[in-house]
Amino acid sequence: MSKPIELYYWPTPNGWKISIALEEMGLPYNLNLVDIGAGEQFNPDFLKIAPNNRMPAIIDPDGPDGEPISIFESGAILQYLARKTGQFGGRTERERIEVDQWLMWQMGGLGPMAGQAHHFLKYAPSMTPPNDLPYAKDRYRNETGRLYGVLNRRLADRDFVAGDEFTIADMAIWPWASLWEGQQQDIEKFPYMKIWLERVGSRPGVKAGRAVAAEKRNRIQDDKKAQSVLFGQTAR
Repeated sequence: MSKPIELYYWPTPNGWKISIALEEMGLPYNLNLVDIGAGEQFNPDFLKIAPNNRMPAIIDPDGPDGEPISIFESGAILQYLARKTGQFGGRTERERIEVDQWLMWQMGGLGPMAGQAHHFLKYAPSMTPPNDLPYAKDRYRNETGRLYGVLNRRLADRDFVAGDEFTIADMAIWPWASLWEGQQQDIEKFPYMKIWLERVGSRPGVKAGRAVAAEKRNRIQDDKKAQSVLFGQTAR
């Protein structure tokens, strides 16, 4: 049996990507919580693993050639785990290309845009002083909606984003898309996406991954200390 992977994690959409992957792939792991609201992502020991002071990150004691390896960036972790297990990454080169391009779509598009939508719609107005910026709210709400239009059209004739099988592309996109309400989207405009959300969300591995440390998830808009750490960050 493989040695457990060390997962450095907090219950956010990016964290869920990796907890879902580990559950879906049946890989044993030890949970290491990184309380980003308390600034634990700046701890020197964590920065050795994740120099960009972001979670998730992993350490796999059974890395390439049997040597330990640490990996940061959720997309890179997903690709690594798919290669390691031979699961959810596509079986042919054409399938792998489909998976990779939609994974990159999430990493470079949906994740950043939905993240900014959350920030300006939910968090910035509750800061001290309030930062209620109509242009920013409209900009990121609209761009997130445009991206969901792309996703909805993609899902019109297939069960999963990269084709007929569940892959790491779905694992990357679903955590962000599942929070559509906080991004002020009308899910009825995206009927194929809505069905896909339910299809993916009903998977046991997805349910288990989403539930990891769920009790730690709080409302940042009500936590002034966490806001100061997360949104008032300076180089450390």
